[in-house]
Parts: sequence; C-alpha cells; structure tokens
Amino acid sequence: MKLVGYIRVSTSRQVEDGFGLAVQEKLIRAWCRQQGHTLGRAVFRDEGYSGTLHAPDRPALADALSEVEDGQAAGIVVGRLDRLARRLVTQEAILAQVWKNNGRVFTADQGEILQDDPEEPMRTAMRQMMGVFSELEHSMIVARLRAGRKEKAVQGGYAYGAPPYGWQAVAGELVEQPAEQGGLARARELRAAGASLREICRRLEAEQFPPRRSDRWHPEAVRRMLQHEAPYTLRPRTI
Repeated sequence: MKLVGYIRVSTSRQVEDGFGLAVQEKLIRAWCRQQGHTLGRAVFRDEGYSGTLHAPDRPALADALSEVEDGQAAGIVVGRLDRLARRLVTQEAILAQVWKNNGRVFTADQGEILQDDPEEPMRTAMRQMMGVFSELEHSMIVARLRAGRKEKAVQGGYAYGAPPYGWQAVAGELVEQPAEQGGLARARELRAAGASLREICRRLEAEQFPPRRSDRWHPEAVRRMLQHEAPYTLRPRTI
C-alpha cells in the first residue's frame, strides 16, 4: 500500500526527549518495510508546529492530507497518534477528514487506527481516551513552561518562548539576527508590492533566504513572520 508519512515536533524538548524528527522518520520507514507498505514521497515534516493546531494551520500536514484526498496515497502513517494531534477535537477532525476521503490512518506503535463501528463502541472510546490523555499531557507541559517563564521574567530575562523570525535571544535579551533580518525585510517588501504568500515563499527560496526550521518556506510560516513587527524590547546587536 502506498502511504504518506507525517512527522512533527513543536519544541526542542521533544528532540531532547528522544522523539525528534529523525527518530520519527526512522520508525515510520522501518514500520512500512515490516508491513510491506511504501512511502510515496519524502516524509512531510512540521517543525515548530503545535499538535493542537488544526490541519490548515500546519503546512506539512495539510500537504500530506491533500495527497490522500487526491488519491496519490491510500493513507497516512505517523510515529504515534499524538504526532497527528495533541487535542481530542483536533485528532477526531483529522481522522474524520482522512476517512471521508477513503483513506486509512496508521501509527508505527499501534498499526491501523480503525474507523468507528457502532458494533464496537469500545474501539472509539479507547481511541478518544488516548486523545484525552495526550491533551492532558500537553496542558501540563504548557503549565510548566508558563511557570518557568514567569520565574525567568521575575529575574529580568527574556521569557516569551522562541523569538520570531529575525530575532534571537542572547544573554536573556532579544537582539536582531542579521541574516534573518534580510529575509524579513525582503518578505515585507514583496508583500507591500502585492505578492501572495506563496509567491513570497518562491522568491525567498530563489533569493536564498532560508527559513529557520524547515528546508523550504510555507505560506503559513510567512504569514506568521509578517505578523510580527519589532517585538518586545530590543537592543542593537554589538559586534
């Protein structure tokens, strides 16, 4: 069976915990070999995207689901179900979308996630229970991060998560990142001239302005980048 692979990490913490993108891809490829399936394209990857986001807000997931919808793949495979979603309502919406398009969903640790069957209500209950615990785990992680940020802010440090494109945190302060500032300025220039988000992606890649966490630009990443003006309090970078 021809499948499309999807992998995701939202933070560097997942890399440190041993379930980064490379590990997920290795698991997916090994599982496909063992089960006799093939991957139609390079595995789609969302780096720096929360599992609470719906499919349209995750560029790689949207692309992977389009492969199923267009009939280019018979289904989607992930390392674990929580790579697909970290919120129950999001999980169920993504599964429903795949099944609506006659696709199938597999995980490397469980095998196929079977569709709901009125004759087997426990199947649905167990899947949704897993989604609830995944959502709870995510909420607890967020709570710990907020507590850590509050403590860091009390001590006078930068406490706002990953800096947006164009900036970096240095010694607890936010400073401009020169290489990324060039890409940011070019994107704003193109947008002001009326370019679409997809056109900006193509131009940034052609002019060799690399994205921060991926091998190519996505419209959603450009949109988020353009939303940020000079954030927080900046100090000039000293050379």
